[in-house]
Amino acid sequence: MDESAPQSELDQALKELQELKAHAELLSERNSQLREANTLAPRRITLLEEKLKETKSLLSKAASENQNLVNLLQDTRSQIAKLKTEVEKLSQPPSGYGVFLSQNADGTVDIQSAGRKLRVEIHPELNETQLRKGQEVVLNESLNVVSVREGEKTGEIVSLKEILPDGKRALVKGRTDQERVIDLCDDLQAVEIEQGSLLLCANSADLLIEVIPKPELEEHVLVEVPSVTYNDIGGLDKQILQITDAIELPYLHKDLYDEHDLPSPKGVLLYGPPGCGKTLIAKAVANSLATKIRSTSDSLKSKSYFYNIKGPELLNKYVGETERHIRLIFENARQKSEEGWPVIIFFDEMESLFRIRGSGISSDMESTVVPQLLAEIDGVEALRNVIIIGASNREDLIDPAILRPGRLDLKIRIDRPDQDSAIAIFGQYVNERIPIAASAVDELGGGDPDKALRVLVEKSVEEMYATEERNEFLEVTYQNGDKEVMYFKDFSSGAMIENIVRRAKKLAIKRFLSSGDKGLILEDFLSSIREEFHEHEDLPNTTNPDDWAKISGKKGERITFIRTLLNDSEQQQSHKSISGQYL
Repeated sequence: MDESAPQSELDQALKELQELKAHAELLSERNSQLREANTLAPRRITLLEEKLKETKSLLSKAASENQNLVNLLQDTRSQIAKLKTEVEKLSQPPSGYGVFLSQNADGTVDIQSAGRKLRVEIHPELNETQLRKGQEVVLNESLNVVSVREGEKTGEIVSLKEILPDGKRALVKGRTDQERVIDLCDDLQAVEIEQGSLLLCANSADLLIEVIPKPELEEHVLVEVPSVTYNDIGGLDKQILQITDAIELPYLHKDLYDEHDLPSPKGVLLYGPPGCGKTLIAKAVANSLATKIRSTSDSLKSKSYFYNIKGPELLNKYVGETERHIRLIFENARQKSEEGWPVIIFFDEMESLFRIRGSGISSDMESTVVPQLLAEIDGVEALRNVIIIGASNREDLIDPAILRPGRLDLKIRIDRPDQDSAIAIFGQYVNERIPIAASAVDELGGGDPDKALRVLVEKSVEEMYATEERNEFLEVTYQNGDKEVMYFKDFSSGAMIENIVRRAKKLAIKRFLSSGDKGLILEDFLSSIREEFHEHEDLPNTTNPDDWAKISGKKGERITFIRTLLNDSEQQQSHKSISGQYL
């Protein structure tokens, strides 16, 4: 027993020793593995770090794509909501429109829509005080009022004849002079409307909603008084004095005229050749009268009215339209004159409207237009504070009934300027403000600019009015066989003188730009005169010389033949000398 026990312990020890040895080998093997693993760990760590970075990059990209998808989804949702709203709007029933007429005691309102008069309900949130007769309202599918709009601005134009006694209705005249009784909107019931005013009648309801200004009259009234004064007109002092006495004195000294029982003239005719200042005088009359009335009147609202009628613009292809325009002009002038201020009606080219009755070849328009003017001037309705000024260069074509005393009382001839008048006209365009060349000042004025200017004008006028061969223009043959030579001076006018001065100034400007020599010289005016004369060579009407003579202001024996006296060689030489001045 004693020997077996140690043997057992020895076996047990050997077994444990073998186990320890096996465990040691295992630990040695694990240690080798750990050493090997420890050797490979840095490389694996690097690989893992690279993989982690790659994974993070992929994750960031996925997050960005996810955000893009979220944004796209939100946009899609917004578009879907917007489309849904639009679909809802488009699927709603249409709204109608009507015109408000009146309110009822039970809270309903009367409207007119699509030609029908309806009694409908009104939206509870709408204030009844917002509704005015004639105002446009919006209707829902049940034709009830849901909102209010501004009144309608389109419709038919009618003319007012009179306001009926109740003040809510008016008798108007529409197309084809058809008369109708139509209600006035609330806004028009509160204002005073003159008879003959143009009114707008709404298409959707028989209702007058607005007063329309008369464009056919407004275009004739000069809102701004012309700036031309009598001082701007040269050579017509006698004629200016006549027209001043006729037009201004009766209004500036009305008490003296009443004391002497002297009526003011009804009209003035300015006649004469073209380009001599007829229209210019009319502009100055408007300016002078407005200025003097404003200076003598205590009222800040003092004014004068000036109607500028260009003769042919009233002509119309429709029968009666010209006469209607004349009636409108005088009707409006009477209304303005009731304020106590003068009204001037200026007919330019008067012969185009008021020709001798029976003289028409393809038209008898004058047979009704002339009587219309005569009835307006001295008909049943008297003209007070209204004066007519006519301008014409063919006064022989105006109907004699218009020219008789009591209608156009004063007839003033605006003739062609003589030498003294021409000097005065030159003075309007050539004055101390215009530069004169130093050589001209020394040569013509001896160093005195004022004298040089005066001599320059005088020599230019002498050249214009010289009765020498170079200034011969026409040879006229009269019916009795007599012949007469006419010079350019016989056809001078203020307009011609203004054109000559413009040519001279242009020559001076061109010379300054090319050579630096500043100012006008005498040769500028002489060259301009020759050029102006030669431009008129082909103007005489040789097909009907008698009519041409009347237009040009030559009256007397009948002219049967006209011959120009300028020859081609002279014309060529003249043009050569003029063109040389431009170089």
